Amino acid sequence: MQDEDLALIDRYWRAANYLSVGQIYLVDNPLLTEPLKPEHVKRRLLGHWGTTPGLNFLYAHLNRVIHARDASVLFICGPGHGGPAIVANTWLEGSYGQIYPKVGQTLDGMRRLFRQFSFPGGIPSHAAPETPGSIHEGGELGYALAHAYGAVFDDPDLVAACVIGDGEAETGALAASWHSNKFLNPAVDGAVLPILHLNGYKIANPTVLGRMSREELEALFTGYGHEPIFVEGSDPAAMHVAMANALDHAFDRIAAIQARARSGGKGAEERPRWPMIVLRSPKGWTGPKEVDGKKVEGFWRAHQVPVATVHDNPEHLAILEEWMRSYHPEELFEPDGRLKAELAELAPTGARRMGANPAANGGLRRLDLARPGLDAFAIKVEAPGRTTGEATRALGRYLKVLLDENAEAANIRLFSPDELASNRLDAVFETTDRVWMEGIEPYDVSLASQGRVMEVLSEHLCQGWLEGYLLTGRHGLFACYEAFIHIIDSMFNQHAKWLKVSRHLPWRAPIASLNYLLTSHVWQQDHNGFSHQDPGFVDHVASKKADVVRIYFPPDANTLLCVADHCFETYDRVNVIVAGKAPAPQWLSIEEARAHVAAKISAWPFASNVAEDAEPDLVMASAGDVPTIEALAAVDFLRRALPDVSIRFVNVIDLMALQRREDHPHGLDAARFDALFTRDRPVIFAYHGYPRLVHQLCHGRTNHANFHVHGYHEEGTTTTPFDMTVLNGLDRFHLAIAAIERLPEKGGEAGAEALRELHRRLDAHRTYVVANGIDMPEITEWVWSS
Repeated sequence: MQDEDLALIDRYWRAANYLSVGQIYLVDNPLLTEPLKPEHVKRRLLGHWGTTPGLNFLYAHLNRVIHARDASVLFICGPGHGGPAIVANTWLEGSYGQIYPKVGQTLDGMRRLFRQFSFPGGIPSHAAPETPGSIHEGGELGYALAHAYGAVFDDPDLVAACVIGDGEAETGALAASWHSNKFLNPAVDGAVLPILHLNGYKIANPTVLGRMSREELEALFTGYGHEPIFVEGSDPAAMHVAMANALDHAFDRIAAIQARARSGGKGAEERPRWPMIVLRSPKGWTGPKEVDGKKVEGFWRAHQVPVATVHDNPEHLAILEEWMRSYHPEELFEPDGRLKAELAELAPTGARRMGANPAANGGLRRLDLARPGLDAFAIKVEAPGRTTGEATRALGRYLKVLLDENAEAANIRLFSPDELASNRLDAVFETTDRVWMEGIEPYDVSLASQGRVMEVLSEHLCQGWLEGYLLTGRHGLFACYEAFIHIIDSMFNQHAKWLKVSRHLPWRAPIASLNYLLTSHVWQQDHNGFSHQDPGFVDHVASKKADVVRIYFPPDANTLLCVADHCFETYDRVNVIVAGKAPAPQWLSIEEARAHVAAKISAWPFASNVAEDAEPDLVMASAGDVPTIEALAAVDFLRRALPDVSIRFVNVIDLMALQRREDHPHGLDAARFDALFTRDRPVIFAYHGYPRLVHQLCHGRTNHANFHVHGYHEEGTTTTPFDMTVLNGLDRFHLAIAAIERLPEKGGEAGAEALRELHRRLDAHRTYVVANGIDMPEITEWVWSS
């Protein structure tokens, strides 16, 4: 590169640094056209400087590469505290002002840019949905690299430049993410350029990777399968040359790898060694060297606000002014706030700007899935409970055809931590394979360099890949053992927050929903035991904004098909589906299932012995497949033992419908809720998870005081399936006991005899399972017959 080109990049970098400092500190005097005064400075100083100059440095150099190569580059900012940099650079390239015209390139726009940052009524201090070009919620660390890989799957022309802070590099999720290169196929996917930014310090301590030697880092990342390229130092002139050379080499290597893979020639199927860059630069680069005699640049004191008492300390005010003037704003901006013309030409134009790349607003590229009709996959149910089927196996057949019908669009993938076959979804392998870029042995099954299934034994990677895939405009499903989805609780948090905010940004187009299938659930872990028994993820999900989350408990295969098909057509939601994989009775025909899913909650006539408009003596309700079996078995017993007792059976498939309409869009109105659950009769509710959630959701309902919820009480072990329900009081016997005890006078003499019989059966169960290790035939062979 010519010296004059590097000089222009240096000035562009200075402009971004100036705007970043201005965002942290100033409310007025944006171009320092007068001496800096305390009233020009924010009273509350919030934001983070330490990582910002390195991010600005990278953004400026990537702009050059985009210009030179007409490259499509997505900038993923891993350092959570990099908000000032991303906002500054999108403002300089014009994408910010295009979305927010009042914050355009004018003097008043610059003033607004500074004032709004970390200010009431303004914008967050981290990269966020409000930030153009971002697909990555800042603040929480560990997910940038997984998001980057998810973004480039099935997008062969996209390069995700992913900046990873050395603090972030210490997280477990990020450490696992380095293995994502083993799942990237250069023939059909884009490329990720990881850029490890080592500035040496976290908030108040050195970073582990920052203290490692170059030799050790080179060995580490070579072992991960990368070709590390080092750019190290603090002298701007030398660093500009080194970074320009590093990026040119990296993009040349990416182009060569992709050309080889796409030519189909010799070695095209081999896993390549992808380039990455290690940038080692001082924390707080170009900021104050010292403040009050203490080291700042190149130390953790540069992390947040290097000069903190500007209002009360004239010396600090002078340091801030000297710092900002060191960038020579008069050389960077016109008096009216516009970037100098020769610098503005450095930024890409149109959709090539990283703040305007369509991949960063994935809803613009989202295509609805072609969804097959459900009848071909439905289980034939001629009489309730007389047919046995596996719900997830039926779903697997549906997913196979769904993948087939969207093969040309290549816009859907399935993600699972090594559990797709275990969860009975293996029909998909009749049409696709697991993606695998490592060596493949002749005896391996369903492994190939191209496929629609992403399996890796890391819930973090599955979640991160899927988020990146969705945020850039595609569709997906994450199938997981119920107990271990908790591993990504925090990642779900961040995605839900993203959706909550982005739904209110008109310029962000809706993205496909994040769909979870939780199976191998708490009531089907008799072989694995207590460690695999935890239904609490739905409690976590239910705490989020009502407009974002949905929770479904389909009781059989046909309802599962209807729920899944519905979820694939939704957008800007998180849909959680909980469904078992074991053989189980099937209750509803496909037509009945459609009606039930549409109703969200409904009474089942075949299981009720009371007219729809009449008041029953009690309501038996269920949510979940195993709870539904146990509740129906309890009804079966009660109708035989107490034929004069009228019972309404209600099944809840959409859990959020229990809430009031004013609390959730799916909530039933008061009249319909009362018509189903009555205003004053006992409700015995068999629930899949922790009972407190049903109570929370029903709070404020007329008859809430009469809800008696049975569910999981953290009683688990390796035992028989039915014994698991007994240990937690969710079994048919405990449900029937609870019902009788809440009848007037406990059902009289018939009720007393029924209670004695129920307790006898519980004793018989305990004796039998301890002696035989299996459930009693009357349990395993029970069939609905009422």
